[in-house]
Parts: sequence; C-alpha cells; structure tokens
Amino acid sequence: MVISVLNESFGICRLESGNKVPKWLKQEEGPFYSLTRTSEELSIVCPVEWIPDGIEAERGWRCLKVEGPLDFGEVGILLSLAKPLADVDVSIFALSTYDTDYLLLKEKDFDRAIKALERAGHEIEFE
Repeated sequence: MVISVLNESFGICRLESGNKVPKWLKQEEGPFYSLTRTSEELSIVCPVEWIPDGIEAERGWRCLKVEGPLDFGEVGILLSLAKPLADVDVSIFALSTYDTDYLLLKEKDFDRAIKALERAGHEIEFE
C-alpha cells in the first residue's frame, strides 16, 4: 500500500456540539481538514497553525494518507496499518473519506511509525 506523508503539523480540536463551524477554520485552504459533529461534540482536525489560543485541542499530530481511491469492498486496510503501529506502541487517530483513509499519529512517534509501516511492506512517500 502506498502512503503519503502530509507535511503539516495537525491539531485535533473539541468544541461543544451546538457550536457553529468556527470562522477560524479556513475551509478553502490546506491539504486536509475534517469536521465531525455528533450529539456530544464538534471535532475538527486541521493544521495546527489555524487553531487559536483557548481552543481545547491536542496539538502535534502528523497525517498519513493512504493513496486511493479505495474500493468499499476492500477488507483489512486499516488493520494492515494499525497492527504494525500497535506492535510498536504507536497510537493512531483514524479518519476515512469516500475515497481513502487517513491516520494521524503523534509527532513524537513519527519516525518509529514510518519504520514500522515500511517493515510491514508499505511504501511511504514524502511530499
């Protein structure tokens, strides 16, 4: 599987579920951002430099993109990524789109994660 590394540092933000999409989210810029609303929260993943002070956020994440598009019938894609990372104690935050999957992992774990994915047979491409 080919995995691209996005260059930016990302943050994962938590806002209350009733909040509107914030104006600071630069919706037409950037290589990747994600909004997810549930009855409990509004989660935003975006480049860390977009996040203003005072926002509840976990900063310092790197993003890996599985090159797609992936077929909905394919089985085990996330497992093939998560298992080698779990084996080296790297926690992930996974997101999926219509075409592909994204994994976020802490910057402190980045080098170890890349080595583990390469050992598992994945091809890593740096942008």
